[in-house]
Amino acid sequence: MKHILVTGGAGFLGSHLCERLLDQGHNVTCLDNYYTGSKANISRFIGRNGFSLIEQSVLDPVDGQYDEIYNLASPASPPHYQADPIFTFKTSVIGTLNLLELARRTGAKILQASTSEIYGDPHVHPQREDYWGNVNTIGIRSCYDEGKRGAETLIYDYQRMHGVNVRVVRIFNTYGPGMNPEDGRVVSNFIIQALRGEDLTIYGDGQQTRSFCYRDDLIEGIIRLMNAPDHVSFPVNIGNPVEFTIRELAELVLEMIDSPSKLVNLPLPQDDPTQRCPDITRAREHLGWEPTTPLREGLEKAIPYFRHCIESPAIPSARKA
Repeated sequence: MKHILVTGGAGFLGSHLCERLLDQGHNVTCLDNYYTGSKANISRFIGRNGFSLIEQSVLDPVDGQYDEIYNLASPASPPHYQADPIFTFKTSVIGTLNLLELARRTGAKILQASTSEIYGDPHVHPQREDYWGNVNTIGIRSCYDEGKRGAETLIYDYQRMHGVNVRVVRIFNTYGPGMNPEDGRVVSNFIIQALRGEDLTIYGDGQQTRSFCYRDDLIEGIIRLMNAPDHVSFPVNIGNPVEFTIRELAELVLEMIDSPSKLVNLPLPQDDPTQRCPDITRAREHLGWEPTTPLREGLEKAIPYFRHCIESPAIPSARKA
């Protein structure tokens, strides 16, 4: 049994990570300031044996003695991280710095949740971890992209200078029950619009590609990375290597919901990547991991959740842009 800190633990992925770790018998401390997370996501854990909660920001120094730290603290969807770009950047850089200091003082192993966004609008496809990326440093997405790149820099400087035991996971598009229905990501957008009979908004011509990984597969990959041998300290992509165009996703959602909605094209936002697909060779070789949930199967699990969100106004939304 370990004592594990999960920052951003009240978010979509963080809350499910907390649940998996509790089910494995660990003591789990969730740290969150509810900027985009929600206390409702963790209400079922409050009072559960082994679970504790710290309501604070990672921008403030963090104390305690932990065996492992999972740092998932950051807004993750464009509307949320663009709402306050300075806060987003500070959360990635100063927040990671505070947690690295905690890991250095206490000897904890730390896993940094990075992102496929560090590849920017890539010139290499699919994206391998040794690709340095093509990122606009001054664009409207830069606060998130560059913040995560800066966090990775700090992670490896602390490894080299202080011997901190580190892990870095680069997360590709993830979806599933528990997502904030108003978070602005493409899967939730399309499902909510289709359920309401609204037009599905496709930005650009819809030929840009994404790879969609189901929530449970992603959480399994993250835990395997944390538990991997110490030499697996290099960045590892976790995502689904099966690629879909945005139009294909929209058409699949319409078919599954049997919605009368139409597809409407709008201008492509600045710096929106045209291709996004992980090379997961490292995950397969070093973690024995690959996703097991096809997109249709994952949507079959996600659609009832979003239908319930629409029908239940008691479900809180995270901060909106």
